[in-house]
Amino acid sequence: MASPSALDQIVKAYDIRGTVPDQLDVDVAYALGIGFAQFTKAQVVIVGRDMRPTGPELAEAFSRGLMEQGIDVIDIGLASTDLLYFAAGKLDAPGAMFTASHNPAQYNGIKLCLSGARPVGESSGLNDVKVFAQQVLDGTRPKPVARPGRTTERDLLSAFVDHVVSFIDPSALRPMRVVADTANGMGGLVVPAVFDRLPRLELEVMYGELDGSFPNHPADPLQSVNQRDLQARVSSGAFDIGLAFDGDADRVFVVDELGRGLSGSTTTGILATSMLRKFPGATILHNLICSRAVPEIIREHGGIPVRTKVGHSYIKQLMAETGAVFGGEHSAHYYFKDNYRADSGLIATMLMLEEMSRVGEPLSEIRRSYERYSLSGEINTQVDDPSHVIESVSAKFSAFPQDRVDGLTVDCGEWWFNLRPSNTEPLLRLNLEAPDRNQCDHRVAELLAAITSV
Repeated sequence: MASPSALDQIVKAYDIRGTVPDQLDVDVAYALGIGFAQFTKAQVVIVGRDMRPTGPELAEAFSRGLMEQGIDVIDIGLASTDLLYFAAGKLDAPGAMFTASHNPAQYNGIKLCLSGARPVGESSGLNDVKVFAQQVLDGTRPKPVARPGRTTERDLLSAFVDHVVSFIDPSALRPMRVVADTANGMGGLVVPAVFDRLPRLELEVMYGELDGSFPNHPADPLQSVNQRDLQARVSSGAFDIGLAFDGDADRVFVVDELGRGLSGSTTTGILATSMLRKFPGATILHNLICSRAVPEIIREHGGIPVRTKVGHSYIKQLMAETGAVFGGEHSAHYYFKDNYRADSGLIATMLMLEEMSRVGEPLSEIRRSYERYSLSGEINTQVDDPSHVIESVSAKFSAFPQDRVDGLTVDCGEWWFNLRPSNTEPLLRLNLEAPDRNQCDHRVAELLAAITSV
């Protein structure tokens, strides 16, 4: 059984995530089910899960907590996270997705949302769920209701595929060869289902078997080492594009026909262009570690760029407040107003394929105008006191404009950097951008020296 302090370890800024069974076990999942019931006061909750072996027992325990409070459960079974968000939007009910996304096999977790796929994060109810669940773990459990809820199973895959494909005109797609590395994650279920509706596209799937032990490589395409197999296959197999999905298939990383990966910023820029063609003059969100090129491109195409904090709960909330049609993160989360403001790697894929078809050039050529600067990528440094280090670096660069939207961002003229503490570990995350690679590498060395000297 997990310790009473388990919730402090696993309840993060945007979701719940921990190792099984020492941090997250059936007792904790059951308590969280009761907590979510008390928070939502819903009549129905949708529950889905990824392919991790611990998913069924954790989802069952969570559902049991819901049903004891009189809530009916719609069990959609194996699902990608964007399928769960779609279900929460279409059925207008809260949802719980059991997944640890890109984390290793020993992890599991829960992504929660309200009806209409509205976010549940630290500022939008997740702490309330935690408080209620902690009471259960401490022995104060609300009485079961007179009429417990019931579970019904429902298959929403076909409806989800219809929804994904509706974002484009399939007849406008030119014939292309596509290879997708689904990393033994949920992409193995949803990606072929979508491409079955697109007869002009030839799809090859790598590591398509659903296997939560991740026998081939970790399901974390943000780490370039995990894209190597895909990049090699693309460049050797005469494919037009490669797609790398994470474990719960809500993120996609794109590889061009030469086997070179696109950054999340480049993809955000291309997708923003596509969305502004469909919605002229629209507001587009981009998080603060995206390349400077992104807001430049949005403005050049007549859109209104809005800079945001990192994280899905913030972006979904700001999309609602601003009416933005699209939002992109450098980490390859792409959000769409017409997808209940939720993120979807598959919808992003559809729009990328549509844009490639429209332009009629190889992706290696299309990307050129979107890649204007040199990015460091995220560089993590372990420190004892992240806040102290941030203040020290802030003082060192006090001559330059700074903001604290998310961590510390410093505008040094032709180059800039952001320094953010991790939500889960004693780490600082550095992202830096400069006009060229030499200056980027030089400035990274300068910043790392400033960080480690404190």
